[in-house]
Amino acid sequence: MKKLEQPVFHLNGYITEEQIKFFRIDGIIQFKNFITKNYVSAMLNEIKKVEAHFLEKGIKRINGVPLKFGWDTDGSLIIQRMAFVSQYSDILSEFLKSEKILALARLLEPYPGRISENENDGLVVNHYINTKESCFSKLGWHTDSLRDLFHGHRVLPMLNVGLHLDDCPMSNGGLRVLPGTHKQGWFQLLFKKKYFIDNSPDPDEKGLDIEAGDLTIHDGRIWHRVEQSPGTGEQSRRRVMYIPLITGVSKPKHINSPTAFYHKLGQWSLKLTGKKIK
Repeated sequence: MKKLEQPVFHLNGYITEEQIKFFRIDGIIQFKNFITKNYVSAMLNEIKKVEAHFLEKGIKRINGVPLKFGWDTDGSLIIQRMAFVSQYSDILSEFLKSEKILALARLLEPYPGRISENENDGLVVNHYINTKESCFSKLGWHTDSLRDLFHGHRVLPMLNVGLHLDDCPMSNGGLRVLPGTHKQGWFQLLFKKKYFIDNSPDPDEKGLDIEAGDLTIHDGRIWHRVEQSPGTGEQSRRRVMYIPLITGVSKPKHINSPTAFYHKLGQWSLKLTGKKIK
């Protein structure tokens, strides 16, 4: 498995033509040091507050999106996938509206992009850890555009923006992508891989060396997965905030929103692993 070859990019207030060129070729781009290590710590503290609130209140789904529970290295209950997190944090909500985040919408041009804080799954936090009781140590092959079909409309341009809160070199698992598959046809979008179930390596996949504070952006149509860490316990911990930038008609979620089929598919694939689900 090879590393994705791109120049070292930084976001200096705006997206450059060179960055747009590389993104359109590969369907993914990485920005180094998007936020400082101190800001990473502040984000993690805020996420922990939201998680504690969900656990205290016994909340199991937000706006129709199920939360994914698991167990930490010390046996304590944690939430390994949270949705709409910014709705419970002024600090995270303000971050989504910052100039640095809004500048990323240029990668969607000529389509007008927006932060979907109250649409799809909102701001998502994934917490991967490899322990015997973890329910979320990896994620099978998928594209993010599948949800458009289950929402009853055509596939629209969108970006999934990942803010990484832990170091994750390629050797420790993490994000794997098939560069260029955002240009694939309908058949490949739907059937190239078995959604969520297949997590096997692909000879054409590429990985990234990621540090806490780095930002990755991938086209919603690109095939990608999350490889399990070869280690266990603390060294396998990887936390990522996913910020969706979308286009099309606004369709905010609400407390009575139904659970989309692709979430049920993800839960079924988890059951196939034999993991217990809270």
